[in-house]
Amino acid sequence: MYNFYVYIMTNFNNTVFYIGVTNSLYRRIIEHRNHKNPKSFSAQYQIKKLVYYEHYENINEAISRETQIKNWHRDWKLNLIRSKNPYLKELSSKWEEFQNTK
Repeated sequence: MYNFYVYIMTNFNNTVFYIGVTNSLYRRIIEHRNHKNPKSFSAQYQIKKLVYYEHYENINEAISRETQIKNWHRDWKLNLIRSKNPYLKELSSKWEEFQNTK
């Protein structure tokens, strides 16, 4: 079984969203927080808070979903996030769930 994640991260004020896909959610969040690429979008806008994710076993499905969400209006993205996380709380406190995806 393979693990792929489509995820949405935001900054402290929830004003900017970053949508991505990865095979290791744990590793990818750490990279965002540590600004692995200092000139990246996520570093520029201080993207550090995981607010949404979906799990996939097929990379093509995950990439397709990422592309779909990226093309949505902000309100649609907010509705998606709030469907599972109404208050846009930080979700990475569930680290034990992601540890096996390093």
